[in-house]
Amino acid sequence: MLLTMCKGKIHKARITKKELNYHGSIGVDKKLLRAAEILPNEKVQVVNLNNGKRFETYCIQEKEGSGIIALYGPAARLGEVGDAVIIISYGLMDPSEAKKQKVKVVHVDKNNKAIKC
Repeated sequence: MLLTMCKGKIHKARITKKELNYHGSIGVDKKLLRAAEILPNEKVQVVNLNNGKRFETYCIQEKEGSGIIALYGPAARLGEVGDAVIIISYGLMDPSEAKKQKVKVVHVDKNNKAIKC
C-alpha cells in the first residue's frame, strides 16, 4: 500500500501576477521551489487563504530571487494579486518511508522571500 504524504510546501506566499491567456499552471520563484524541494512541472495543490479555493496544477519555474507567484490560465480566475496561498506538494510513500518523512516547509515574508525553512 502507498500513502499520499505531504512532502513540501510554501506557506503564505502572495500572488504577484495573473495572466488568463496562458497555457495554465502556477509560476513560482525558482529559489522557493528549490527550498521546498518542489520540481518544475511537479503537480501541486494550491490553497487560497483569502477565498478558500483549492486547485491542482503544475509548477512553472520563475526567475530565481524574483519573488514571483503567478497564476496562469484558468487558475488566474481562482485568486487575486495580493492573496495569500499555500503551495503543497505530495509524494507516494510506503508506510516505512511515510513514518520517516519530514515535510519541507518554507515560510516567506511579504515579498515572497524565504524567511524560515
